[in-house]
Order: sequence, then structure tokens, then C-alpha cells
Amino acid sequence: MRARREHKALVFWCAACAALIYLFFRVLEGGRERSAPRIGGAFPEYSCERSEQGWPVFANKIEGVRYPFFISIADLGSAERPNRNFLRVIKGKLFQKPEISETVQKILEGRNPGEGVVVDVGANVGMAAFAAAAMGFRVLAFEPVVDNLNKLCDGVYLNRAGSLVKLFHAAVSDTPGSITLHKVIGRLDNSAVSLSGAKLAFKSNHVVPFTVATLTLDSVIPDEMRVSLLKVDVQGWEYHVLKGAERLLSRPNEQAPYVVYEEDDKLLAASNSSSTQTLELLNRCGYFNCRKLGNDRHCSKLSGS
Repeated sequence: MRARREHKALVFWCAACAALIYLFFRVLEGGRERSAPRIGGAFPEYSCERSEQGWPVFANKIEGVRYPFFISIADLGSAERPNRNFLRVIKGKLFQKPEISETVQKILEGRNPGEGVVVDVGANVGMAAFAAAAMGFRVLAFEPVVDNLNKLCDGVYLNRAGSLVKLFHAAVSDTPGSITLHKVIGRLDNSAVSLSGAKLAFKSNHVVPFTVATLTLDSVIPDEMRVSLLKVDVQGWEYHVLKGAERLLSRPNEQAPYVVYEEDDKLLAASNSSSTQTLELLNRCGYFNCRKLGNDRHCSKLSGS
């Protein structure tokens, strides 16, 4: 009888230990998922550790935002026309506040960072990505220009954001594969798919074509991943990005992301699309609350957003 009781006790304690070990690893795994968002498919994350360090490194904190952060700029300008932030540092000032940084923080204010990720398409050097990370949000940042990716790597280190910001070297579009982009030397933020779009604002700058992989957001963002904000700034390629995200955009109202995208009619026309075509796509996905603020279009499925 005593042996039977001891056997039962042993079985109980073994089962309890097994349950505790299981719960430990479930909690550990859950914590990793909250701090390091993972995308679906086989598209690799960009490795800052394996990439060459870009130089020179010129970084500073952004002025005038509620949640401060650093960025490292890619274009210093020329001796005749130096980057305005270069001049600001000489005068002892912080980097000028980008409009998108303030916009992102205002949209995310009051939201729970644990309830959704931020998707930054056309991340440039991180004006939106690190604005969100400074608030504790996890970020998936997509950028096709390697020079900008290296500056994003600087930002990941300077903001201690390696557990929050994941980088991907790709152009987001409506079909997977590859595409030729045009890099504007001296103004990498104006690099575009369309050659005419790339030279629209800086006709005298040298343009270098390069090929990069493309992906769609629907192919890499799992259905179970909640997205709080989708920001798109891709020099006229916005329609194609959103077209490749129709499943994400068609989620029910409470689960659909707030969308901010650049709306420039000339850049859209250079990429054979239009603001009307883009809005019609969003309407089909259930976005009827859209308004133009400055150069950006804000869309939400929730009234009052």
C-alpha cells in the first residue's frame, strides 16, 4: 500500500515538473515573439552584423518629439549645398524633426505596443521606424537601398532597438520576384522604380539603376500577426504596395491597420497609377474613412481615428 502511494506521488511530481517546464518554454517563446516579430515565408532578415559598416557615420537625436530617438543620415550633401542637419550640428542643435516621425507617434499614442506591429515600407533611414520603436512598438522595416539599410543598422544600434526593429532588404510590390530601381545619388530618399519619378525633383543628380528582390506584404505577414500601423512612402509605387496587401487590408475593422501613405499625383503618374486608383483599392478593402493631411493620405476603418 505504501509503495503504491509513493508511486502515485512520484508520478504526480513528474507530471507537475513536466508541466512547469512546458509552461516555462511557452512563456519564453511568447516573450521572444513579442520582442522580435517574425514574418512568414522564406524571406531572410537583413543582418546588420554581417553587412559592411557604412561610412561616414553622422548621427544625432531628433528634436521636438515626445519619444526621442536617433537617426544616422545617408546624404551629407555637398560643399556647396550641405545637408541642413549637418549645419545644425555645427551650431549645436539636434536633427530637425521629420514630419513623419511626429505623425507616427501621434497615431500610436494611447495604443498598446503589445497588441500590434508597425510595418514601415520605404523605411529610408528610420524616421518612422525608430519613432515607433521609441514607444516600444515592434517594427518590420522594408528598404531596397543598401546605403539606407546601413544607416538603419546604425539606428538599430544607437537606439538599442535590435529586439524591436527587424530589417528586410526588398522592394515591396504587388508581385514577388525582382525589379529595377533608380538610386538618386545625393538624394537617396528620392530613389524610385520609375526613372522619370526618380529625376522628378532632382533632374541634375546622377541616377544609378540597380536590381532588387520584390515581395508582397500578404506573402510575408502571417494572418495571426496584428498590424497597428502600415506606413508606405515609396516614391509613386504606393498603389502596387497596397495591391500586394489586399488580404491584410481586408481584415475586420478592429484588426485592420491604420494606413498612412504618400500621395503625390506626379510620382503616381510616373509609375502608371493614380490617387483615384489607390483610393478605389482601399475602398474595396473596406477603407472609407480617408483624408489628406499634407503630402500623406491617412486611412482607417475606425470612425474618429
